[in-house]
Amino acid sequence: MLRSILTASALLVTGAVAFAENNGDGTTNMVCVEAGTQAPEFSAVNAAGEPVTFADISGENGAVLVLSRSLDWCPYCKAQALELETVKADLEAQGWTLNLMTYDAPEVLAGFSAEKNLTYTFLSDTDSAMIDAYGLRNTEMPAGSRFDGVPHPAIIYIKADGEVAGVQKEEGYKTRPPTEGIPQLVTLINTGAPSAP
Repeated sequence: MLRSILTASALLVTGAVAFAENNGDGTTNMVCVEAGTQAPEFSAVNAAGEPVTFADISGENGAVLVLSRSLDWCPYCKAQALELETVKADLEAQGWTLNLMTYDAPEVLAGFSAEKNLTYTFLSDTDSAMIDAYGLRNTEMPAGSRFDGVPHPAIIYIKADGEVAGVQKEEGYKTRPPTEGIPQLVTLINTGAPSAP
């Protein structure tokens, strides 16, 4: 199992990350950028409602950014948020931070993290700007509905200098990239391991 996680993760390090390019007319085109390019400009607020920059959420070596749907109503997101706590210490030991971003309001994130005693960083993207910047918005959700603006589940690995090192993405909302593989992928990024076995 570990071998398959490492092999899959190594391939993701050199994979492409998708983000959206604004056409200026309210529409966007999907643009795939190879790992090694700079992440889109960062914009979010933390669970206290304070604006944060990428430098604020990054560790010495980088930041793991988990994009999730909602900690208000999504049971799969809530389960993932609880599971993520299990890898936080390992990531910190490797110089990385763990951050979870949803389109929820800061007070929803603050309430959930306090109730569940979660210690990593929660980020609010209420206008889905970062979700759109990475091209992860689930466009199957009806515009103006309660679900408008949710992302496809994804984990983005961003080095401290802002370079995208890898991305894991799922189309279905019930499936999430495996939490147990996150520290192994960070190890591969830190060591500059080759992408193929």
